[in-house]
Amino acid sequence: MDLQKIAPQLWWWTAPHPDWTPAAFKDGKGWKREVSSYALAAHGAFVLFDPLIPKGEEKAFWAALDQDVEHHGPPAILITVYWHVRSSKEILDHYNGSSLWAHEPVREEMGELTRYTDVFEGGDALPGGVEAVTMHHMGEAAFWLPGHKALLFGDSVVGYDDHAELAPAGWLRKHESVDEQRASVQRALELRPERLLLTHGGPTDPSALGV
Repeated sequence: MDLQKIAPQLWWWTAPHPDWTPAAFKDGKGWKREVSSYALAAHGAFVLFDPLIPKGEEKAFWAALDQDVEHHGPPAILITVYWHVRSSKEILDHYNGSSLWAHEPVREEMGELTRYTDVFEGGDALPGGVEAVTMHHMGEAAFWLPGHKALLFGDSVVGYDDHAELAPAGWLRKHESVDEQRASVQRALELRPERLLLTHGGPTDPSALGV
């Protein structure tokens, strides 16, 4: 488990995704096996974003998370894309008073994967002072962390070793378009983030993203 402190009260960890196959990353495109999750303590709340418990390191993970919960309270879990629920149910069941938030446009899809406790829409203020930003692809919600001037993306933006770019066109559904995808990312970037937090690729500088 590689846990790093990005900034005061903001953490990042990576874990291998259990469903990954080499076909997911070919010719330098797609998503790599190591995916990213984030944690924020702010405004009296403890927030987890797309959390994944590292397989084989469960004991260390729970020990670390127990300490955070002791200091900051039960977690509120925010999900970018509904299938990024990952280990959310385990965490939700583990801590009394924890919550899992579903984006309104895809609440039914999330409900088929796990139970949730709350619903939000784009523009809503969420635990930790986080603000939701509706994206074009698959009912994704990006999250703006104003205290850190950071913008967190799920699948809309993918990070690579030296740059970040829009998700591959092949990820889009039939009624979605690259132009609309790009426009939704550009609208989110109007918040003028100083840091991008990618669930596929990790933290990166906005200058690494060409849209």
